[in-house]
Amino acid sequence: MSFISKNKDLLLVHSSMGRVDLTGSVNIMLTPEFYTLKREELPVKYAYQAKKIAPSLFDGLLEDGGEYEYAVFKEDDHWSFIAYDIQKIVDFLESKGVSADKIGKIYFAQQAVEKFDKPLLLGEKKILNVLNNTVVVVPRMSVETEDENLETLKFDNTFTPINGGVSIKGSSSDLLSQKQAFTLASIFMLFAGIFIVEGMRYSGSDGGNNELTSLYEEYPSLKSTYTRQGIIDKYRMINQIERKKRDTIKSLSGMIFKGVTLSKVDINDQNFKAEYSCKTADAVKHVKNLAKKAHFHISNSKEKNKLIIEGTL
Repeated sequence: MSFISKNKDLLLVHSSMGRVDLTGSVNIMLTPEFYTLKREELPVKYAYQAKKIAPSLFDGLLEDGGEYEYAVFKEDDHWSFIAYDIQKIVDFLESKGVSADKIGKIYFAQQAVEKFDKPLLLGEKKILNVLNNTVVVVPRMSVETEDENLETLKFDNTFTPINGGVSIKGSSSDLLSQKQAFTLASIFMLFAGIFIVEGMRYSGSDGGNNELTSLYEEYPSLKSTYTRQGIIDKYRMINQIERKKRDTIKSLSGMIFKGVTLSKVDINDQNFKAEYSCKTADAVKHVKNLAKKAHFHISNSKEKNKLIIEGTL
């Protein structure tokens, strides 16, 4: 997933950009026009620890009414905190022809500060530049030379940071946890091993017999047909449950569109519960219709325009 994401085109997003025509998904790099940066020296070791205090650091610095999220990464001897309003970003991108389903990873210009060793033009009047090791947007005339031969950068995929990108919450890629992915991978590998054993046992070839003997030496329990069948029966049930989870996740992700946010989801081997926040009454109605088609149970939350979707696997 990460490797695929890194190979996507990187689109620089700034307020004066024109409309774009995309044939596939892209990664996004935001200029400081779309985020607020703050640096702090903190006695913490991990980013998740620093992120817990991020909201308190921006108290009084952000516009009222925004739904802010936070990104944290280490720079030299300090932590860099970034506050951003994801809905504002998505709305802007959609106005420029980039729909939410075309957005891969989102990066911030500050994450590639070392790449901006020269000014980078943003339209006719602004440039992206670095001041005191911070990427900023300034008027072009502030760095224009007398002969007007300003040496500038060309933006391309080489500006993609190695790590630290964020994703839009509620996307289908976020619904399947890393733990679930590892579980499914382990199940599939086990099935593959059993099928290889069965295939070799029936093939009867010398090469197959040699490999089968080697497998038996490494996994003696596989010699027993009953043991193999028991493993198959056990993990067939697990596989069926995980398949149902994937199908449910697919249905839940299909209820996410502009104006609807999946604020919480809990799923186990027996049932699931998802909470959606809707901006309008029309969005509430549409989510309800989709849930009914999927035969899910719907209930209204105590909070306005919030829905709770439940069901069994």
